[in-house]
Amino acid sequence: MNLADGVVLLAEGIPSPSQGTWFLGPIPIRAYALCILLGGVVAYKILQRRYVARGGPAAAIPDVVIWAVVFGIVGARLYHVITSPAAYFGPNGVWWKAFYIWEGGLGIWGAIALGAVGAWIGLRRAGLRLAPFADALAPGLLVAQAIGRLGNYFNQELFGGPTTLPWGLRVDDVHLVANGIEPGTLVHPTFLYELLWNLAMAGLLVWADRRFRLGHGRAFWLYVMLYTAGRGWVEMLRVDDAQHIAGLRLNVWTAIIVFVAALVIFVVIGRRHPGRDTDVWLPGRAPAPEEGDDGAEGAVTTGSDGIVSTGADDGSDEGDAAEPAESDPPAR
Repeated sequence: MNLADGVVLLAEGIPSPSQGTWFLGPIPIRAYALCILLGGVVAYKILQRRYVARGGPAAAIPDVVIWAVVFGIVGARLYHVITSPAAYFGPNGVWWKAFYIWEGGLGIWGAIALGAVGAWIGLRRAGLRLAPFADALAPGLLVAQAIGRLGNYFNQELFGGPTTLPWGLRVDDVHLVANGIEPGTLVHPTFLYELLWNLAMAGLLVWADRRFRLGHGRAFWLYVMLYTAGRGWVEMLRVDDAQHIAGLRLNVWTAIIVFVAALVIFVVIGRRHPGRDTDVWLPGRAPAPEEGDDGAEGAVTTGSDGIVSTGADDGSDEGDAAEPAESDPPAR
């Protein structure tokens, strides 16, 4: 491609993928599912590194993640079905398609809410506290959500209104007409806006976590604020069917309410529990050190000076095990 062809292509907007499903014999391989799976794997790797650096036992992570994922999928689908009931229970709805999660339709609000319940159950079973786990997970959630938005790109869904910007998205006419837009019109690539926002906010969250030593759930609630701030303005660009209340889409109201709630919780926790957590275990649930244990990998100890040690060097530069206790008051 020469420069002239590149200029023409840019003027015509960003092309959409020609297909989002491939077949391996009779088995459909869907880009939407692959994007969610890839996002989950990346988030898991980030969680693993950060949770161990905060003093958490690596062995507990897989079980907790399974609880969180199962509950999260159920919550994501429930939120979508409840807030978009016409497609399933309306005059022309097909109720059993409420179970067709591979066709898209997962609400992040429900995923986070019920996913947190699932994680709490898994952590309680392991004798671990929720806040350190949530703080470790927060940046990975943003990265996973960014990758997951590529699934909307392959499905040619959840795009914005018409635009003349050079990065306008080209969508098949059938999708444009279904959303009341003239065929051939370029539309806002809202998947791309949210993807870039999430990646940028993941970087900001990691910086803030290290700079201000966020703990006791504050990194997680900062994630909630950062995500909802971006989701609110992206949501206002979208043209897909949605319930409206007082002229705003339901998801915009959800973003506003959740942002305010997260801000209040963030401030209250900061006043009551400044600094990082000094223990990831629930009271009385920390494992007793085995006889002859000289700091094997995965062991978690809290020294008399208040420094948390995992007994292993995981290569993280989080700095939790190297800073003096005076900057990290004991949890209350």
